Amino acid sequence: MSTSRQNRLEELEMRFSQLAAELQESPEKEAISILHAMITENRRQFVAENPVAQSSDQSFEKIANLYKSAPGMVGKAENEGLPVGSPAPDFTLPDANGKPVSLSEFRGKNVMLVFYPLDWSPACSDQLSVYQAELEEFEKYNTQVIAISVDSSYSHGAWAAVRDISFPLLSDFDPKGEVARRYQVMRATLGFSERAVYLIDAQGIIRFRTISPEIHMIPDIYELFEQIKAL
Repeated sequence: MSTSRQNRLEELEMRFSQLAAELQESPEKEAISILHAMITENRRQFVAENPVAQSSDQSFEKIANLYKSAPGMVGKAENEGLPVGSPAPDFTLPDANGKPVSLSEFRGKNVMLVFYPLDWSPACSDQLSVYQAELEEFEKYNTQVIAISVDSSYSHGAWAAVRDISFPLLSDFDPKGEVARRYQVMRATLGFSERAVYLIDAQGIIRFRTISPEIHMIPDIYELFEQIKAL
């Protein structure tokens, strides 16, 4: 494992230990703790079974690919979202490092605002990896990618580290789903958002919106680029 990745994991482990005690007892805290334990045990067992040369890199890769064995998501869309032509509601949410990020910071640029259900799930991992791979193309059209889910900043930090995601992952965790509700994409039945994308122009107006008709369906990247070019 590279030194930078090792340092990042050590930093995340320390932050988790420091901040986990501050979370109130809840199903969300239990889920985060279980995920942390799964990842830690997976890494420990793999290193034990594969000592010396290749253990670090391969254990990191195995953690990064945990999403492939996670249960898939099913379900039709429950919301229609905000209408095209309306002002995009401003918000401030913490990123993977706990730094507050506001939509208004990006005025003067186009913004692709991505709501996705959960870190570590199969479709979400594939979707955001595609956007990461196409960052230069988004930048070519003066477009900032921002992604939001109801996961905590701690989960975002770990996920960004293993998936090499560099654009902001914002935590709509507390109050849970508040921003998703403002954008009318919060699924009441399951406690997370629709898979939705808003394209917001440099003046803060919604110019395009797509909500996946089925939660596992990823929006067409080519259609998104065509809409961005139109901005």
